[in-house]
Amino acid sequence: MTAITIAIVDDHPLFREGVSRSLSEIEDFVVIGEGASADDAATLAASHRPDVLLLDVSMPGGGIEAISEIVVGSPQTKVLMLTASEDVDPLIVSLRRGAAGYVVKGIGSRGLAKAIRTVVGGARYISPSMRAKVEKTLLDSPASLTPRETEVMELVAEGLTNKHIARRLDLQEKTIKHHMTEILSKLGAGNRTEAAIKWRQGS
Repeated sequence: MTAITIAIVDDHPLFREGVSRSLSEIEDFVVIGEGASADDAATLAASHRPDVLLLDVSMPGGGIEAISEIVVGSPQTKVLMLTASEDVDPLIVSLRRGAAGYVVKGIGSRGLAKAIRTVVGGARYISPSMRAKVEKTLLDSPASLTPRETEVMELVAEGLTNKHIARRLDLQEKTIKHHMTEILSKLGAGNRTEAAIKWRQGS
């Protein structure tokens, strides 16, 4: 049985240690690192490349703010957000930035294990208590962009041309054009100006 490697980043030591202990008792789970801040999360992702990174939403540096750097730096890592709140907005933003799942704290070890296995299997996981709340919002909101498409769209919204975006991201201009085709399709926009407007409204 192939082990699933996990890193846990949360600024509450007792919670973090409890989660680590619980997961370590599961046969095919291996906790390979712990941290307490957004900087720790980025470092763990880059140095250990865990299969799953459990990331607290409201830790120092901001969990949501750390998502893009993590998924770009370690694409194979699935980011599973942890939160004590059932507020819908952070969930939507997290998924748009590339998180694979969203878990409300208080979940039992079996539930957390299920969430981890779900995202490792390539599916999205949302805590049942929040799923119904966000289902319509997700359906009505712009389709989820990949982390790279999100980077491109943020620069489009700043008014940069494909050539300047390519230079900024150190990519070929034709690659940016390909990303723009995908972005326009996902946002249902006819041109980059319309895409920027829809992106600002949906972000």
